[in-house]
Amino acid sequence: MLCDSCGKNPVTTHIKTIINGELTEYSLCAECAQRLGYGNLLTGLGCDYGSLLGGFFGGAELDDPVRCKCCGATFDDIMRSGQVGCAQCYHTFYDRLIPLIQRIHGNTKHRGKVPGGGALQSRPQEQLSLMRRELREAIDAENFEHAASLRDRIKELEGGKARE
Repeated sequence: MLCDSCGKNPVTTHIKTIINGELTEYSLCAECAQRLGYGNLLTGLGCDYGSLLGGFFGGAELDDPVRCKCCGATFDDIMRSGQVGCAQCYHTFYDRLIPLIQRIHGNTKHRGKVPGGGALQSRPQEQLSLMRRELREAIDAENFEHAASLRDRIKELEGGKARE
């Protein structure tokens, strides 16, 4: 993907702005991002990823002999760079990464963009989860007819027979 500003260099920075309720997205190369004042935004704050992430752990000592078997990264390396070395790092350092991810992102489950057109049909578990949530809300609102209908649809999706 090429820079929206110069059209020459590969994109390294994605900027989203909301002005008067209107979302605008920009994809910029490093040079254009720097030129437009969107360089490393954390640099202006006087911190780096390592110190930022280190703050989430309360300044805990990071001397740890555990290394990722795949890439050789230590947890200290991850904290210094702000990036995991490889996918295996998530498994190796799971116990320490999950609380950090929870604090930074507010959740530990990724919910990326789903292609349009029948997305729920391709994910029956998600559809069931949404229907169960809607069922609880219908019961709380004492909308029992809607709740009964949802219950029957859930049973059908789970493979059981709905009451007739």
